[in-house]
Amino acid sequence: MSLRIIPLIFVSIGLFMISGCDRTRMDKGFEYFPDMAHGPAYQTYSENPAMEDGKTMREPVAGTVPRHMIPYPYSADFEGRELAGANLRNQHLITEALLEEGESLYTIFCANCHGIEGDGMGNLFTSGAYVIRPTSLIDAEAKAWSQGEIYHVISTGWGVMGAHASLIRPDDRWKIVAYVEEVLQAK
Repeated sequence: MSLRIIPLIFVSIGLFMISGCDRTRMDKGFEYFPDMAHGPAYQTYSENPAMEDGKTMREPVAGTVPRHMIPYPYSADFEGRELAGANLRNQHLITEALLEEGESLYTIFCANCHGIEGDGMGNLFTSGAYVIRPTSLIDAEAKAWSQGEIYHVISTGWGVMGAHASLIRPDDRWKIVAYVEEVLQAK
């Protein structure tokens, strides 16, 4: 083998490697197997010939739930409220720090309707933006509610109040329950 061929081989390999690494923001360079890197994607509502029914979007398997989610077992009716009232209890140790967190959460999620004092005279009602007066949380009827009932109403809603389960984490709902019972209803 001639000595001239060895440098020529190295130069050829170097040029080949440099040309293969020519990448810019708009050009990805040369791809050897583009069909493996960029498979055909279907839009969510488009037709899909690979499926029997021709739909791309699939229904979840019956009975499945998202990861880390425990389904709420009580229905949003009188029976569900009664069962929740009988079975659910606040497991948190009531401390000053927990009540402060509960107050903060109450102020964020509840005070606009139920009022800072829990009397149903929240800003949405007193401003006229909401014509139905929210429930007072400090009258005798509300004081008779169990912890589970309050938690249930926050979770699933009641009457014209919408469900807040998607907005407030379960632990935070219990903090609100503790604040309502220990602070608002204790006055």
